[in-house]
Amino acid sequence: MGSGVGILTLHRCINYGSYWQARCLLEGLRARGHDAFLLDHTSPAVDRREWRCAFQPLLPARTSRREFPLYQAKIRKFFQALAKLPRSRRFDIDMPEDADVCEVIVVGSDEVWNVLHPWYGGKRAFSGEGLHAKRLVSYAASIGNSTPDNGYQIDWLKRLQGFSRISVRDETSRRTVRAALGAEVPIVLDPCLQFPEPTVAAAAAERMPYVLVYGHSFPRGFATSVRAWANERRLVLLSVGYRNDWADEQLIAAGPIEFPALVANASAVVTNFFHGCVFALRHERPFACVSSDYRQNKLRDLVRTVGAERHLVHEDGGLETLATLLDEPPAPAIAERIAALRQHSQAFLDHALH
Repeated sequence: MGSGVGILTLHRCINYGSYWQARCLLEGLRARGHDAFLLDHTSPAVDRREWRCAFQPLLPARTSRREFPLYQAKIRKFFQALAKLPRSRRFDIDMPEDADVCEVIVVGSDEVWNVLHPWYGGKRAFSGEGLHAKRLVSYAASIGNSTPDNGYQIDWLKRLQGFSRISVRDETSRRTVRAALGAEVPIVLDPCLQFPEPTVAAAAAERMPYVLVYGHSFPRGFATSVRAWANERRLVLLSVGYRNDWADEQLIAAGPIEFPALVANASAVVTNFFHGCVFALRHERPFACVSSDYRQNKLRDLVRTVGAERHLVHEDGGLETLATLLDEPPAPAIAERIAALRQHSQAFLDHALH
């Protein structure tokens, strides 16, 4: 049997959350004495879809040619950041038998069990099939936008019988695993909240006071209310990673290493992304989130888990609602809840990995 703890996750996605959840879990385990590394899977077909999404994130609206170099610079920064992380020998995601042999393989975090994921959905490696390890463990795995009544999702999850310990990061995933396996599994924190040390923000470039806008395709009513709130307070709206025409500035080319500082130094965060909420919580920034069809399950479950339900607003979230959320940091009770969940999550890992 090989040595070390291999982490199988979606680390190659051009997405701030995907990069940081992988890095935080990796560095968190190494800080606790484990010889952890990323299992470096690849696939030409997956890469083509990922890069197309990275260059054309707003489809069906097409990216302007003048912005292609900005998205290209962003992608290059992701490749550079990923190259610095400990990784295994590369293998084809469709040939998990070729992955390095490990003492333990940790599957997760992220949507590793989402059969509806447009390019990773249903990959057998994430069920443990074909992998060589003494033990299989999942940490903060998610089914994403799939649902407990999705028969194909439940059938796929039945493959997880070989895992010695299973944990998920949201209630929807917990209920679906229970339906598939007939077993209760714990909810644990996303690695960016569980292991916050890697995301300590460096000094940011000096800017006018700003509100960080993270995400895209926001509902018009929500964007209009955010715009009015920011105008009243003379705050700049800074859109990171994607174009939002209603923002004042577009910081499309920002890389993953820049992202924590941009959150930490923001006056507030508005987002419709899961890790937009996670990083706002991590840095205790005022935030408001609006849901989308793709992310509604995980956003709802996240705010319920940490007691931040009021930060998830309706599409037409008005000015008065936003003011109550964006003028003050999250309630202290939320940080207390996260601290308690951190102890619970660490207890799971300690038991699963020893």
